[in-house]
Amino acid sequence: MQKLLPLYLDQEMYPVVTGGVPETQELLRQHFDHIFYTGSSAVGKLVMEAAAHHLTPVTLELGGKSPCYIHKDCDITVACRRITWGKFENCGQTCIAPDYILCEPDIQDRVVEEIRKSVQEFYTDDPKAFSDYGRIINVSHFRRVMGLMAGCTVAFGGASDESQLYIAPTVLTDVMPDSKIMQEEIFGPLLPIVTVSGVDEAIRFINKREKPLALYVFSSSSKLIKRFITETSSGGLLANDCIMHYTISALPFGGVGNSGMGRYHGKHTFDQLSHLRGCMVKSLSMESVNSMRYPPHTPAKLRLARLLILGRLGVAAHPGPAGLTLVIIGE
Repeated sequence: MQKLLPLYLDQEMYPVVTGGVPETQELLRQHFDHIFYTGSSAVGKLVMEAAAHHLTPVTLELGGKSPCYIHKDCDITVACRRITWGKFENCGQTCIAPDYILCEPDIQDRVVEEIRKSVQEFYTDDPKAFSDYGRIINVSHFRRVMGLMAGCTVAFGGASDESQLYIAPTVLTDVMPDSKIMQEEIFGPLLPIVTVSGVDEAIRFINKREKPLALYVFSSSSKLIKRFITETSSGGLLANDCIMHYTISALPFGGVGNSGMGRYHGKHTFDQLSHLRGCMVKSLSMESVNSMRYPPHTPAKLRLARLLILGRLGVAAHPGPAGLTLVIIGE
């Protein structure tokens, strides 16, 4: 952004400020019309708190732990291939990467094997030496991600090299819901698998936790997919693929609850970052019509006002029983 924006936009109107915590804190002390932030939920709370001092509206895109449910009725080979791409793209450092897999115990080994095959296909037998496999952004995040593996069973992968910020594509099995890796967004190339008894438990598992930025479900059943749509809440939901909903500009993209607020992409961005202001310009004529709103509020004025208001609303008034008025609202 620092390199590209000055090529196309006026630098005075659209300056780019780079830096760390001190620069961010100074920016947040200023009075802006809108703050758009993408990052972690923890920092998102700080941004929202700072914005509250000026009552500045915010758009927060925060990520979180995006679940990926695999039902055994789907084509598991294709499902795992797409999950592998979605998870390990940019070394797992995308906000909508599948954070963990939910599946039944009897397909866990098959899922592991298919992901292993896909990793080999995409990144060869030696991802460390392969140019298309990324690295962790810095040392602190490298150590944070490595620390998440404590107490987990490594099905494959697990190798690392701090000098190169390299962590191999890694799958962890039989992960317990209360394990360390399930307490925060991974944002790295570790993919834990949590086994559930079926769809009902998978939905309960998701609903017990903070609302994710993305939810992925793989199934051949449109009825099952619809259950996830109607019985869960997430920023977005994608069936039978990963990440690709982000590429559709007509779809609103954003979080809900702990995964953020507001939506953008395409026209949604324009609406999100615009103030929709209602404007009305009236004439000083026809004051006799306006007189109905001025005191004294006589019965005649009230009847006239009532007729005009109901007419604006498309409502017809009919005399009801016992002298009461029955209001029928039509389309």
